[in-house]
Amino acid sequence: MLERLMPTADGFHDDFDAQCATTLAGARLFHELLSDYRDVPARVEALERMEHQGNAVNHLALERLHSAFIAPFERTHIHALLSRIDEVLDFTLAAALRLRFYEIPASLPEATQLSRLLVTLTEKLREVVRALRSLRHPEPILSGCKELKQLTREAKDVLRAGKGQLFKSGVDHLTVLKWKEIYDALTSALFKCREAADVIEAIVLTYA
Repeated sequence: MLERLMPTADGFHDDFDAQCATTLAGARLFHELLSDYRDVPARVEALERMEHQGNAVNHLALERLHSAFIAPFERTHIHALLSRIDEVLDFTLAAALRLRFYEIPASLPEATQLSRLLVTLTEKLREVVRALRSLRHPEPILSGCKELKQLTREAKDVLRAGKGQLFKSGVDHLTVLKWKEIYDALTSALFKCREAADVIEAIVLTYA
């Protein structure tokens, strides 16, 4: 009982690692789908399974948080970071589900580029979250957060170009609306990585 109430900090960091791993795996599945656009229903279903796995990881992590007497950081910071990482995967799935629901026939170059940036962002996010195990050395953590923010700025430029190209392409209005929803969901996934970086910076500035 005492061990449950007073877990080691490693337990919380293991939860962060597991959440990052499922989110990264989901981002990779999404990028693979857009890069090689076929078998959409089956591949979206695989991403759904990954999202369910992420939800299970998040549930267990929150259970640990609520039952623990002592935590390595402020509980609000732990909850916020777990939630931001989980939401990256949620919005990635939301974009994929729209591809299936709207029966999108082919990917767009800018969408594929954004999905590649999402993989890069989630890889960097996993790296930075792992570095929280060594708060005595905050420089690499803060540097990683800076990189995450730079990547989201790059994503914003690609998104702007993608939407512009979509409107100039001459496709029908319904197709434009479908892709706008997909872009919006993908944008949310990308910028949840930026929000996670903000939480990590707050942890470092509070505890380092």
